Amino acid sequence: MSGSASEAPRLTAAQFHRAPGVADWRVTATGTEAVFVASSLPAAAELVPAILEAADQFDVLPDIDLRPEAIIVRIPSSPATDIPAATPDFAAAVSLAAAELELRADPSRVQAVDIYIAQHSAVDARPFFLAALGYEPVDDGDAVDPLRRGPQLAFNALTGDTPGRGRTHFDVFVPADQAQARVDAALAAGGRLVDDSSAPAWWSLASPDNHGVDIASWIDTYE
Repeated sequence: MSGSASEAPRLTAAQFHRAPGVADWRVTATGTEAVFVASSLPAAAELVPAILEAADQFDVLPDIDLRPEAIIVRIPSSPATDIPAATPDFAAAVSLAAAELELRADPSRVQAVDIYIAQHSAVDARPFFLAALGYEPVDDGDAVDPLRRGPQLAFNALTGDTPGRGRTHFDVFVPADQAQARVDAALAAGGRLVDDSSAPAWWSLASPDNHGVDIASWIDTYE
């Protein structure tokens, strides 16, 4: 590979979804992703050579997560709405290979999780979490796993709050066509709808004891 993927033209999520052959794929906070369900680890691994071939052909650098239940393929992008232009061709090639191997795509399993850490306005908690989790700083106030395994952290200062009482909430990024079902499931499991004024971009929910979770789908349709 030439390693030039980061310098290539970029696409929005909406432009990506208009490309042919990408119906298996969705865009979340961590990039463009597909999940192909498998009956076993060897069955899932059969897709790897085709992924490597397509990655070399289209000069992209995918993450591959191989599990006995499925193989997850992701083209990381930062921001996630800034997608490498070669991604649709890569995705279509991988989907074609998966279909030939009878590996079924399951968009309902695509997701990305971010954790928002609310801190006192006079406190910077990021150095602690960088050290404790082995993360790296990114942008002005975020932290990421350098191998893209764990959720991204964001640190939000609160005004008028009480020192020593940090609070957090989760952002769960799901495909746009799966968001309502995820919200309905969370509410049926005892959750509470806090705010749906931004739906279908995102819904703000709370657990029975008031932990916050936003179900977000806006990245998957970003223009």
